[in-house]
Amino acid sequence: MKKWQKILSDTITDLETLSKHIKIDKKMMKKVGKKYAIGINPYYLSLIRKHRGPIWKQCIPDILEVIDEIGRKDPLMEDKYTPIKGIVHRYRDRVLLVVSNMCAGYCRFCTRKRKIGLKDKTVKKQEFRKAINYIKRHKYVRDVIISGGDPLLIYDDMIEYYLKELRKIKHVQIIRIDSRTPCVLPQRITPRLCSIFKKYHPIYFNTHFNHYYEITRESRKACEMLADAGVMMGNQTVLMRGVNDDAKTLKRLFEELLTMRVRPYYLYLPDAVKGTYHFRVSIRKGLKIMKQLIGHTSGLAIPHFIVDLKHGGGKTPLLPNYIIKHTGKRYIFKNFEGKKYFYADVE
Repeated sequence: MKKWQKILSDTITDLETLSKHIKIDKKMMKKVGKKYAIGINPYYLSLIRKHRGPIWKQCIPDILEVIDEIGRKDPLMEDKYTPIKGIVHRYRDRVLLVVSNMCAGYCRFCTRKRKIGLKDKTVKKQEFRKAINYIKRHKYVRDVIISGGDPLLIYDDMIEYYLKELRKIKHVQIIRIDSRTPCVLPQRITPRLCSIFKKYHPIYFNTHFNHYYEITRESRKACEMLADAGVMMGNQTVLMRGVNDDAKTLKRLFEELLTMRVRPYYLYLPDAVKGTYHFRVSIRKGLKIMKQLIGHTSGLAIPHFIVDLKHGGGKTPLLPNYIIKHTGKRYIFKNFEGKKYFYADVE
């Protein structure tokens, strides 16, 4: 058994064991566990620095998950855009290939909270063949995102099989992998896995760090191994109340990601998923945070600020408004320091 498999096998899924490590209200959390999957691996549990701190809130069940009835199970209408099992086709030239229902830890803010960790752990080989045939038939699909759950919780041989089959499809130009393992189970990034990625370039890899507490010696090593293997690394952060909803925290996170050769890619407003509304941050506050970041750190450290619209509306960027007034060709801007500047536009 490899090290990452041993850590994963020791994942805490029952409240009795969890209560031996941290102080919890077992009666309250039991109500949450009846509805949503619970799972915290020992590595990620070790990152908790304080009670109800930023790591705690991401992985420890909260009674608010079942008390708050606001939101929808599937606000992005992924099920509507699922023509066959394992494929989500919401954008014309891109598809999401869902290959696993398992995660290295069950995040309390998960956008697929309705189904992750509950049943059908991995996509069967025959189901994958159907998904591949779907992609082959739709020749305008140029971008495939391998996701889950977490797609890296399947075995290396199967990961290579997926990549090999996708690379045979001429119209597929981009292969992306969405995985939180570099953050929550960095031991999963092994020399063999990296050697597989090397064979099927270009591989784009989006991981998911939400707080600088998650950047450790182990996670740094995992990201550096991927980067050394030629994998292009990006990060998708969710803006969450009580976790990272301040510019100081995000600035440090984004700057440290760059030192690991991971480019901050997206900063998401939390999706309107039932059971996660206690994490929600207002658009107004999000724009204020972006204004406190833009111009105050390098542009490389500034992600796209995104809201994924309900009812399948798609990802939509948000930016602070720096234009104060516009008359004809004459613009008046307020720059990142709050100073006014004039600008004359061209025809």
